[in-house]
Amino acid sequence: MMLWPAVTLLGFLVLTALVIAMGTQSTARYEQEQRAATRPANGRHSASEAVRA
Repeated sequence: MMLWPAVTLLGFLVLTALVIAMGTQSTARYEQEQRAATRPANGRHSASEAVRA
């Protein structure tokens, strides 16, 4: 009698954990790409300022 509610709850928890794990990886990848995209621009900008000074 209590088997199906337990299976449903377990399935829900597993799927929730899967969504959280996928979201965490996606967010980490996005932040890494954003840092990589802004890093060269900042490096070139500060180098050009050093040459002007």
